[in-house]
Amino acid sequence: MAATLFHVEIKGVKIPVILEQEKRLPLASMELVFQNSGSLADTTPGIAKMSARLLGEGSRKEGAVAFATALENRAVNLHADTGRETFVITLESLKSEFDFGLKKLDELLRDPNETPEAFRRVQTETLGRLKSKESDFDYIAATKLRAILFEGTPLAHPALGTPESVRAMKLSDLTRYLTAHLRLDNLIVVLGGQFDRAEAEAAVRKALAPLERGTVSPIPHFAANGKKRRSVSYEETDQAYIYFGSPYDMEANDTKRVYGKVAAFVLGSSGFGSRLMEEIRVKRGLAYSAYGRLVVNRTHSYFSGYLQTKLESGDEAQKVVADVVREFLANGVTAEELEGAKKFFLGSEPLRTETLAQRMNRAFHEYYDGLGLDWADKELEMIREMKLDDLNAFIKAHPEIGELSWSIVTKKRK
Repeated sequence: MAATLFHVEIKGVKIPVILEQEKRLPLASMELVFQNSGSLADTTPGIAKMSARLLGEGSRKEGAVAFATALENRAVNLHADTGRETFVITLESLKSEFDFGLKKLDELLRDPNETPEAFRRVQTETLGRLKSKESDFDYIAATKLRAILFEGTPLAHPALGTPESVRAMKLSDLTRYLTAHLRLDNLIVVLGGQFDRAEAEAAVRKALAPLERGTVSPIPHFAANGKKRRSVSYEETDQAYIYFGSPYDMEANDTKRVYGKVAAFVLGSSGFGSRLMEEIRVKRGLAYSAYGRLVVNRTHSYFSGYLQTKLESGDEAQKVVADVVREFLANGVTAEELEGAKKFFLGSEPLRTETLAQRMNRAFHEYYDGLGLDWADKELEMIREMKLDDLNAFIKAHPEIGELSWSIVTKKRK
């Protein structure tokens, strides 16, 4: 059954609720999605992630262990996490345990464990994660690529923060962040399971009772720069980690993004058979894999990709990537490639809607991106009817993808 949209008015705010019904299994799932509250809203690098982890410490009354044990005993999953654009609190359980889960959610929102002890645990764990990232060369290359593409914006700093920013944080900073962002005014609710409309509305009212109104900031948009910059980091590594990216001028609610989806599949996101994989691995044996994709979000869009290769093959691999992208923009795709892409997207559609979580995620993005809850069906029809000339005209209209910047982790040559 397709997702439906309705609104519930709470404290003068009309909250959009997306309901994805599940008839086969006795499941229940709710996501409270706070817009413009992810790492893009960080007042200090990493504060959104730290605040989400603090909610993972349970309520002040029970503490982390007792709170988690109570949930585990009833097979209830309650956790918070952040993306670049959103702060999400998720509640999942069997339908029979959902009321208990709502009760624990209420306790968490009304009295989170904002104690010095909980804060120190979160701070120590985060510093430990950052320490482990010092030898994660993929993380280093990807982080520095974003810093190049989005210099001067919140996207340029790592979502986890830095050791310096995390050490500088105080408990009061996290408390202010949660108070400012967990508000009714910037909230979208996604509900899935064996709910009828009345049950869904009752569950939403119960879940949102602890929340208040607040000030809402407009969702920003950041353009990637096309300055063709380059960052090289020298580490004790046995292979080169090569990340590349460029601008992609596309709005999230533009239906023409479907052309970009097909184009990216041919260029680099389809695994074996993609242009990048064919040229870099199959023909030249430069890398085990090579990948490229077009990212389209409300706040930013860009092209990015990566590969790993031998230290001595790094320069050649970069030249091949640049040549492949240049040729792709000049000549587009072939009729055979378009037909292969159509078969993949149309044939694999059932795999993208197998689980309740998949369907909820799809419905949320259809609404959040401004495309409408029936966008997936429209997109498939557009792919089915797509003409080669139209696709290639779209590709040629986006030469900015060729303005590649590079972030490379390699070993200094003797």
